[in-house]
Amino acid sequence: MEKKMFLGRAWLLLAMAAAAWLVVQEAEGGGRLLDAGKLEKFVDELPDMPVLRGYGVADGGRLVAGELNVGMYDTTWKFHRDLPPTRVFAYGTSKETATVPGPTIIAARGVPTRVTWTNHLPRHHFLPWDRSLSTAQPHAGVPTVVHLHGGVQQSTSDGHGMAWFTSNFSSTGPTFSSRGPYHYPNRQPPGNLWYHDHAMGLTRVNILAGLMGSYRVTDPTTEAHLNLPSGPAHDRNLVLFDRDFTSAGELFMNATGNNPGVHPQWQPEYFGAVVVVNGKAWPFLRVARRRYRFRILNASNARFFRLSLSGGLRFVHLGSDSVYLAKPVSSREFVLAPSEIADVVVDFAKASGSSGHVVLRSDAPAPYPGDPGEKPETVSVMKFVLPKRSPSSSPELEKKEMEMDKSAIPAALMEKNPKPDPREAVRTRRIAMYEYTKNGTDEPTHLYLNGVSYTDPVTETPREGTSELWEVINLTDDNHPLHVHLALFAALDQRSLRRAGEFRDCMRGNAADGAGGRNDVVKCRMGRHLAGGRRHKVPRQERGWKNVFKVRPGSVTRLLVRFKPLEEEKDGDQMTQGGGGRFPFDVTAGPGYVYHCHILDHEDNEMMRPMKIVR
Repeated sequence: MEKKMFLGRAWLLLAMAAAAWLVVQEAEGGGRLLDAGKLEKFVDELPDMPVLRGYGVADGGRLVAGELNVGMYDTTWKFHRDLPPTRVFAYGTSKETATVPGPTIIAARGVPTRVTWTNHLPRHHFLPWDRSLSTAQPHAGVPTVVHLHGGVQQSTSDGHGMAWFTSNFSSTGPTFSSRGPYHYPNRQPPGNLWYHDHAMGLTRVNILAGLMGSYRVTDPTTEAHLNLPSGPAHDRNLVLFDRDFTSAGELFMNATGNNPGVHPQWQPEYFGAVVVVNGKAWPFLRVARRRYRFRILNASNARFFRLSLSGGLRFVHLGSDSVYLAKPVSSREFVLAPSEIADVVVDFAKASGSSGHVVLRSDAPAPYPGDPGEKPETVSVMKFVLPKRSPSSSPELEKKEMEMDKSAIPAALMEKNPKPDPREAVRTRRIAMYEYTKNGTDEPTHLYLNGVSYTDPVTETPREGTSELWEVINLTDDNHPLHVHLALFAALDQRSLRRAGEFRDCMRGNAADGAGGRNDVVKCRMGRHLAGGRRHKVPRQERGWKNVFKVRPGSVTRLLVRFKPLEEEKDGDQMTQGGGGRFPFDVTAGPGYVYHCHILDHEDNEMMRPMKIVR
């Protein structure tokens, strides 16, 4: 990787950030950009979002398919005690009950959930919407479509970016097919998912406005024996994101963009100065000295979090994204990219000293991974308030408090999940990541996968029931969290490219000596650039099956991508429809699936490609 280019962009971003604070900027509706340092931290209690049950209960206690009606509403939300109510777009069963994030949907494994998503949004967006991008183009109204991230569902219910619709279906996208409910089979292992807007070209804007929420697939049959912390008080969803506000309390998004001569409003990455958890800025949560389970989602546009705890506490990882790990993994800190989910246990009984609180904090650079050698600022995320220990507290009393916690950390979790085996791969694909800049500057104008736009013809057509080896080649200076719809994958290894700038120029077809060819790893001799390159270990807590993985800049990441169910399901001695390597629905029907960078600003401009599954 060329340090000169990286430093140039880093200084440019720093200069722009400084300018944002020094210059008075007006947002739509008025108001100066808020100095986040003036907001007091830890004054709002962490809320729980409303819970919707994604299944019904018939006579005799049998679970049956659930029917939900969830709308998108133009409403207000109070992010901080000292801020006035903020205009947002929010999910809910009514305008009065809509929240940011939206309600948590709890589904049962193997029991379908059907959701009717209804658009109640106004004719015009209240945030800047850059129509120069490849975006939805309605006659009127704000386009939305919902993607269940981590869900295994037919593409007609997957939230295809061109299947958007506006209020009363007055405008619909070219792949829109039905007003009826989305069908989520929930025929997948228990784990953590989330739902969010996925409208083409304005995903970043709609999620920034508030359209996101948590979704769990539960399975008491396989989870009960784990004896993990449970119940609403001790098993909590934490949805993290960053935002900027005006002094009037409105959400702030730059209305001119970084490169208005190319894209009037698009920014390469959105970073806010205020960290929000479950809709509250820097909240606190009262906890006992016992184990708690936290399902932590990074719902930011572009911000990475490198999370750690004060008080000498550690995280015990149970799962990564939508799948349990085979065994628990302990860490003192970990990095969570946009759209990644970490399922962890924290034991507050192990907090050192007599301090009455533990702080969850982050020190990840923005953009990530930052300038080599840079020491990033440590920021608070939220605070856990513990019962204080007095000097006279007896060991017997502390032991009694700990004995009230009947949960445990098991030695094993889901060991029966298949282990990644690269010998399963029926073919190898190479996916190259490119960033393009305005001539004479380091200012990004757009990003492509394999050097082509989203609207170019489909080139990825994996066969159902197979696995493929994807070599993801990051030729940019950013870390890109790659997400593949429908599929799960396992990261096998990462290796840095030597003379990455030379290889990038060759791959882009603009090598100084005229050698090489556009997106041609053979002509550009990728093997020669990998020889002797540094190997990077996949973090232990990320060695299971995932649906998002952080692709290092200037590196090649090998992923084993699985286009078949993780588990073969049986009904007695007969294989069910989901057996034999097939999904329990027609994967060839509908508009197809996509894969993309989950930095929302990159996804919208156009670091996303279509994918058709074949039989």
